[in-house]
Amino acid sequence: QVQLVESGGGLVQAGSSLRLSCAASGRTFSSDTMGWFRQAPGKEREFVAAISWSGGSTYYADSVKGRFTISRDNAKNTVYLQMNSLKPEDTAVYFCAAKLRSTGVYVQMTAYNYWGQGTLVTVSS
Repeated sequence: QVQLVESGGGLVQAGSSLRLSCAASGRTFSSDTMGWFRQAPGKEREFVAAISWSGGSTYYADSVKGRFTISRDNAKNTVYLQMNSLKPEDTAVYFCAAKLRSTGVYVQMTAYNYWGQGTLVTVSS
């Protein structure tokens, strides 16, 4: 059974950093595009960042560009989201997602095949 499990969320103050992890199991994700999305209270889920299977290509939402970094360790079947200079508006549940056997990076939620359950990030002002 394919599973994506996020971890690393928590409550932090504005300006702090957090690193989210997404551990994949049930298959090898080394050939898959991986993405991070987030959903704030009362809002729709939105794209945050994506990384190609090799890590050679990344793409970010404008709202996080320069503050967040997506990376992956295919040997560990894990993708990361390093979040620096956090702002209260970054408060959301963060989800990782996998687009199977893919090249490139994708921003559309509908492009992804598997999703994790999410981890909550709360940034206080």
